[in-house]
Amino acid sequence: MLNIIITSDPRYKINKSVINTIILDALKKQGLTKNTEVEINVVGDRKMHDLNLQYRKIDSSTDVLSFSLTEGGREGFANTPDKILRLGSIVISYPFAVKNASEEGISVDEEINFLALHGLDHLLGIHHE
Repeated sequence: MLNIIITSDPRYKINKSVINTIILDALKKQGLTKNTEVEINVVGDRKMHDLNLQYRKIDSSTDVLSFSLTEGGREGFANTPDKILRLGSIVISYPFAVKNASEEGISVDEEINFLALHGLDHLLGIHHE
């Protein structure tokens, strides 16, 4: 079972079906074909600012944050009682995505999808400088 949990405020128009599909495809490419769960939350800038300040000590908003439950590793987590690998949570700022999309000349959906995949990379231990 691959389980993608997507939540957002109703005022943020996101295509949950497309996000679900791209995340499932990315997980399958990593060999994660069963018993894996990831959560994606689309939030406002105030919530993102609060999370960035609390967890990164940065007093501003950002586009995406990832909160790993596995610290990039998979060992030890297959032995959980329910046998589900819970990778963690991806949090995306909708207003930041709108701003980025406008600057890049792409749709908001494309930016949200990019940020979701970027966040998933971090949960899988793939980082950038």
